[in-house]
Amino acid sequence: MIHSADIREWRNRDVVDPKQHKIGMLEAVYVDTTTDEPAVATVRTGLPTRHRLVFVPLDEAVLGPDYVKVSYTKGHVQSAPSIGTDDVLPAEQEEAIFRYYDMAYQPGAKGERQLARR
Repeated sequence: MIHSADIREWRNRDVVDPKQHKIGMLEAVYVDTTTDEPAVATVRTGLPTRHRLVFVPLDEAVLGPDYVKVSYTKGHVQSAPSIGTDDVLPAEQEEAIFRYYDMAYQPGAKGERQLARR
């Protein structure tokens, strides 16, 4: 299991798919608010003048010597919900990430968010 403290050290490292194709650079980690464990990451992708941050789950992520390998293909991740590099994930868009990756979405009992940026 990857712990929050460990993966923060991998910011700005390559994120690769199962076949080692580079997807982009790790930008930030979002933890599950109920467990405080890493849930998804944002990956900086795109052209130098048109970067965006795409979301990818970290449930089966593997740390390598200079990369983080995720269990989703490059094409799948690049089509995932995204935000601008200076944007914050709006609460109403959080569920779309979970739906895109066929993951269960469970906000708090009073509507609290499931994800928090660390």
